Amino acid sequence: MILENVPLARQLDIVFREIKGELAQLTSGTVFVQIRNNAVGKFGVRAFPIESRGDELMRMDSGLSERDVQSFRQTAVESLKMKRWSHGEILFEFAMKKNLLCTSVSFESNYNMASVLADPEHRRR
Repeated sequence: MILENVPLARQLDIVFREIKGELAQLTSGTVFVQIRNNAVGKFGVRAFPIESRGDELMRMDSGLSERDVQSFRQTAVESLKMKRWSHGEILFEFAMKKNLLCTSVSFESNYNMASVLADPEHRRR
C-alpha cells in the first residue's frame, strides 16, 4: 500500500486498529504517531503498566473498553483538522478517571535545515 494515496485520517484508523489490543490492557498512556510528508511512519504506545498506591504495586488488569477505544480514535481523527504541517509527531494522551476517558492532543512539527536551505524560494530571502 502506498501511503501517499491514503488520507491521514484513514492511516490513523489503521494505527488504532493495530494498537487496539494494547489499549484494552491500559488505563493511561500516550499514543504517538510520527508523520513525514503527511504519511504515518513509526507509531506506538508509551505506558506504565504498573501503578502504585502507597507501598502497593498493582498491575492493571483491564484497560479501555471497545467504546473508549472508538471514542479515542474519533478524537484523534478530529484533531487532524488542527494540524498545519507535513512533518512531525502527534501525541495522544489518555487516562481513565472515575470511569471516564480523558484525552489530550499535542502536536510537534519538525523541520530539516538542509531542506530549507536547498529550497530556491528560501535562498532568495
